[in-house]
Amino acid sequence: MTILDSPPITAASKIFNFPRNAWYVAAWDHEVTAKQPLARTIAGVPLALWRNSDGRAVALADACWHRLAPLSKGTVLGDEIQCPYHGLRYNSAGRCTSMPAQETINPSAIVPSYPVVERYRYVWVWVGDPDLADPAAVPDMHQMDSPDWAGDGETIYAPCNYQLVLDNLMDLTHEEFVHSSSIGQDELSEAEFEVSHDDRHVTVTRWMRDIDAPPFWLKNMRDKFPGFSGKVDRWQIIHFEAPSTICIDVGVAKAGTGAPEGDRSQGVNGFVMNTITPETARTSHYFWAFMRNYRLESQTITTQLRQGVHGVFGEDEDMLAAQQRAIDANPDHEFYSLNIDAGGMWVRRILDRMLQAEGLPAAAAAK
Repeated sequence: MTILDSPPITAASKIFNFPRNAWYVAAWDHEVTAKQPLARTIAGVPLALWRNSDGRAVALADACWHRLAPLSKGTVLGDEIQCPYHGLRYNSAGRCTSMPAQETINPSAIVPSYPVVERYRYVWVWVGDPDLADPAAVPDMHQMDSPDWAGDGETIYAPCNYQLVLDNLMDLTHEEFVHSSSIGQDELSEAEFEVSHDDRHVTVTRWMRDIDAPPFWLKNMRDKFPGFSGKVDRWQIIHFEAPSTICIDVGVAKAGTGAPEGDRSQGVNGFVMNTITPETARTSHYFWAFMRNYRLESQTITTQLRQGVHGVFGEDEDMLAAQQRAIDANPDHEFYSLNIDAGGMWVRRILDRMLQAEGLPAAAAAK
């Protein structure tokens, strides 16, 4: 095992706070429509998401200025949204344009409007300081809409702190134990790995050479190379980008054909795309997709892969929910980190620096 510039192996916060000066995915692009507003809480902020007459996605605070009725239960009327309680209307900037039974509009009748960027099939929202909302800072997930990749995904409502999901994805040795029937194998915990990082990214690289392909990957090899048998070289390269996006370069290739050196032509390559949006200190929206660069024309393979990964992630979901319940039942128990947690510990350090810059504590308040 090689760990570059490793952080100390110490106790870790269990209920991690979330920065607000960051882009978070609020929804898949197809979820936000001009027909009905969508309610979603992002980093503790309840939002009403909708599209105006130009098709542009809008994010307003989900509370009317008048009596705090949820705008997400209202109606989209062209470029405005109408409160379901007393009919006040707001434009995409959050300014009230109409009040019932009066012509004069109170100049303070405004609800917060939040910056929105649509990219990579997602609607991203910034709930922090709007002056800092640089679209160039949206995490890189280009495989999601590249013509060189095909795939699809889903959303998991995860009943746990978002950091638990990040921990899960930054250390894939859990596959050996949680996903033993699909992608897990003994070689995972035996293989060496490297960790590198900068002030915004962490990368964990693991290669397993000359091994049997687990069931999931054997099926994928046979989708591309019918009748394939024999040993493979397997890779997992985990790319984290702050605050909560993890894209995992995964695959297998026929053993000894040069995959570790860069020639993956005799294999199958996928990207597990993950971006986790904190809802509250104990709940998260987990957006994922599996993208591949082979047999791009096959909707059957896209559907089978989505269903297969759905089953794998269902096992993770059960474990994360159980972990959160145990944390809540044992509030005085401290987390300690092993060598395999090195990538996750660097993620925590990056998030801690982001929280410090906003004057927020690392640990979320107990509730």
